[in-house]
Amino acid sequence: MNKIIGLALLVAGAILLYFGYTEYNSTASQVTEMVTGNPTDNAIWFLVGGAIAAIIGVGMLLKK
Repeated sequence: MNKIIGLALLVAGAILLYFGYTEYNSTASQVTEMVTGNPTDNAIWFLVGGAIAAIIGVGMLLKK
């Protein structure tokens, strides 16, 4: 059962990372980054959430 949850977390993390990457490269994020020096909050949250979910998913898959 843990392997299924780990795989689901890994897939969800990959999807969130994809959305974060596309949000980071969006026009709105680039304009915000040019003005404030930081990308949009959505891009950061998607990237951080995706990385955490992917790391936990890999950890669950590799755990015996």
